[in-house]
Amino acid sequence: MNARGVVFIHSSPTAVCPHVEWAISGVLGTKVSLQWSPQPAAPGQLRAECSWTGPAGSGGALAGALRAWPMLRFEVTEEPSPGVDGERFCHVPNLGLWNGRTSANGDIVVGEDRLRSLLAEVPASRLAGRVHELLGSAWDDALEPFRLAGDGAAGTLLHQVG
Repeated sequence: MNARGVVFIHSSPTAVCPHVEWAISGVLGTKVSLQWSPQPAAPGQLRAECSWTGPAGSGGALAGALRAWPMLRFEVTEEPSPGVDGERFCHVPNLGLWNGRTSANGDIVVGEDRLRSLLAEVPASRLAGRVHELLGSAWDDALEPFRLAGDGAAGTLLHQVG
């Protein structure tokens, strides 16, 4: 089943950019050449984004490959496809990797079992903080200045071969 999504490299040191392209190429099985531009939110860093298509689960594979460089700020989305939930992966150097399921409109979806477990295990005084963790609020807050800096930037379209 083919899936599609977007990779946002919000900030990368210049020396790491070729490695990012190689990592994405390795997951998608095709040569990737991204259009890099300066990241105003982090002077001296570059940013790029690309749309991709590939088998369901490619979003997780892309995030796993990019995670090899802990200094990167990135997001990987995979849209829902028949029988498969969508996902969003976010990485911020001081927070690490977060992922959540997404609905058709991109909202984070927290499953019933996770909510029941949360209600059973977490004291009421800590419930709001744990919900924010499940929703990835800290990652959204950390990435927002980098997202805004990329508004209107050029992207690259990628397709998996085979």
